[in-house]
Amino acid sequence: MTDTIHAGLPAQSLVAVIGAGAMGAGIAQTAASAGHPVLLFDTREGAAARAIADIVKVYAKLVDKGRMTAAAAAAAGARLGVAASLADGAACALVVEAIVENLAVKRTLFADLEALVGDDCILATNTSSISVTAIGATLRRPERLVGMHFFNPVPLMALVEVISGLATGPAVADTVYATALAWGKSPVHAKSTPGFIVNRVARPFYAEALRLLSEQAVDAATIDAIMREAGGFRMGPFELMDLIGHDVNFSVTQSVHQAYFGDPRFTPSVLQQEMVNAGFLGRKSGRGFYRYGDGASVPAAHTEAPQPRPTTVSVSSEAGVVHVVVAQMEARLRAADFQVEHRKPLPGAAAHEAPAFHCHGAAVFLTDGRTATERASANHHPDTVLFDLALDYAKAGRICLARADQCSDAAYDAVVGLMQAAGFAVSRIDDVAGMVVMRIVAMLANEAADAVNTGVCSAAAVDIAMQKGVNYPRGPLAWTDAIGVAQVVTVLANLAASYGEDRYRVAPLLRRKLAAASGAAGRFHD
Repeated sequence: MTDTIHAGLPAQSLVAVIGAGAMGAGIAQTAASAGHPVLLFDTREGAAARAIADIVKVYAKLVDKGRMTAAAAAAAGARLGVAASLADGAACALVVEAIVENLAVKRTLFADLEALVGDDCILATNTSSISVTAIGATLRRPERLVGMHFFNPVPLMALVEVISGLATGPAVADTVYATALAWGKSPVHAKSTPGFIVNRVARPFYAEALRLLSEQAVDAATIDAIMREAGGFRMGPFELMDLIGHDVNFSVTQSVHQAYFGDPRFTPSVLQQEMVNAGFLGRKSGRGFYRYGDGASVPAAHTEAPQPRPTTVSVSSEAGVVHVVVAQMEARLRAADFQVEHRKPLPGAAAHEAPAFHCHGAAVFLTDGRTATERASANHHPDTVLFDLALDYAKAGRICLARADQCSDAAYDAVVGLMQAAGFAVSRIDDVAGMVVMRIVAMLANEAADAVNTGVCSAAAVDIAMQKGVNYPRGPLAWTDAIGVAQVVTVLANLAASYGEDRYRVAPLLRRKLAAASGAAGRFHD
């Protein structure tokens, strides 16, 4: 299974799409735009014709916006046709199924199709959750069945997960990969396992945010703001769950959890279950973690009140990821006209114990997965403050801080003033292990590494999938490379120690990369 160059279907090849809902119509539009004649079939009377009429309207809008010529729109529209029955697609080179997520129904459909189409026809399922192996198990030739999982809305979302079941022929998967590439998509190969790539690797984005809220670290609006303005994510986890729908999101988590036989990494949230029980499903019900509709207001993120600019700041660190972060933060402080004094760590101090910054008596560390209170105790320094991970400290608009229970108000306020003077909006959270961005990113990286380790996909594929499928600002494994595998492993190990749960166990591949961290073998990407 490799993301390789392979001949796709010729543009004149006939494509059939079964199911004229949003996904099916989007697939039909994409195939027709790429030059294929397309037949659209739906068992609902008139559904396929209505879908084609809507696609033609979309083409017209694209022409109005200057994104498609009138001639190209007319040609693409002319390539769309209604199939009166499945038999109309007998000459197809590719059939893509986009019907209800039900194994028995899909098996019946593909059995009917297999009896109608030629031996060279590729059968593809757009399933987002059902085993491709299971769907193809009853076929006479299961080797020609492959997953072709698009993301909604299909014309706009670049990712296509090309899913190989146990019986899928490599040439079939490669042909579908190349075809998706020719359609302007960003395809990735994956093995048929629960959640495929995106729906599996994304689970911690929601799960850790829900746990932070359950532990009263801070409110949902502040977590969302931290993930957007510090983490660089397009949407925070709570606003994204509201958009998806809590019934759907919770169901996917339950499905993955059950499919992995109760693996604690995928444990559903009791809080989200209560949201579903209450009918607070998000935007579609008018209420989720936020309220929607006329008169609804968006709650503001918690932001610390302005504090005086401190007069002195110094920096100390050893080589490693902490040094990388300190260098970025130091540059921002210097840009704010701070004279940053350099000092060495105390004699005998471990690199991860060396304070990143010193400000008016406060020792300020990048989080390593322990609480600030624990670090203050270990270092015998009560005035300890932690800061969270950011995608780019030079550009981040917000920074997240946590203070030790022993920390004085004066020391904490000095750190707040320092960060504010550097141009950050400052959000304080309660002293929870791993903080927000670091905790979520470390868990995303852990799941991504495990997917690679178990042969679900390549490191390149998982990063492409998470960027193109759910708009992450950086792939989880690229992020690991950026902050260092040692930082990720340390955070996960400290989370595991803090909670005493197998949920935070370190993926074997991360430990292997850590052991090889002195060279290129310790990275996921060149």
